[in-house]
Order: sequence, then C-alpha cells, then structure tokens
Amino acid sequence: MNIILADDDADDRMLFEDAIDEIVVKTNLSLFNDGKDLMEHLLQPGISLPEIVFLDLNMPIKNGMECLKEIRQTENLKHLCVAIYSTSSSEKDIEDTFVNGANIYINKPNSFKELKKAIERVLKLNWQYHTSALNRDNFLLRI
Repeated sequence: MNIILADDDADDRMLFEDAIDEIVVKTNLSLFNDGKDLMEHLLQPGISLPEIVFLDLNMPIKNGMECLKEIRQTENLKHLCVAIYSTSSSEKDIEDTFVNGANIYINKPNSFKELKKAIERVLKLNWQYHTSALNRDNFLLRI
C-alpha cells in the first residue's frame, strides 16, 4: 500500500514512520514536509499514486486545505483517499475539510500507542464503503 504523509513537523513525521513500521499492513511510505512539495510530487506524470494521503492542515508554503482543494479539483487526483491528520480539533476545521472532500479526519493522538492504533484503523478501512457512504458521523475518527 502506497501511503503519503505531508507534515511540516519532523518529530510527527518520524513518529508516523515508526508507527507505520510496526503495523502489519505492508506499506511504502513517502514523506513530505510541506504542501508545495507534496503537490509537485503528485502532479508528476507517470508516478505511482498513493492509496491514501495523510495531510496535516497547518503547513508553511501551501497548507493542507489548499492541497485538499487542489487534489479534489485535479482530474487524475480527485479519486485519492485523503485523511486529514491534524492537531486541530476545531469544529470549523473539521467541517471545512469535510465540505471540501476529505475522506476522514484524525486528531493527532497524544501517545505512540494511540497513533499506531489510529493509523492501523485507517489503513484497514474498507475505503470503497467508507467513501460511498460518507457522512459527518463517520468522518471524524475517534480513538
């Protein structure tokens, strides 16, 4: 499973990578530290697109919301599963990302154990069901 994480916090990227390494789902993880680099990568012709993009909202240069909107407006990217992965628990952020087409919203967990559990749940979701039955109740992942 090809996975991308875009997050400007180096510690968060490292913890995410460590959690992925411990999960039994076979993955190939690509890391980006801002939305500009992420979008440049995704827009390259002929690349292997990820099954899921974990997207931090608060990044410099191009933030997560700008990336989400661009992904949803780009023909060959709009089918991607996008998981918002943010420290924000603001109802406005949750609602805005839902309205703009994110598939799921994850508050960054406070512990490594919870992080691993959250990532594992997201990777094992039946995305076909989850995206076709998208509603506000199943949008926010609660651990």
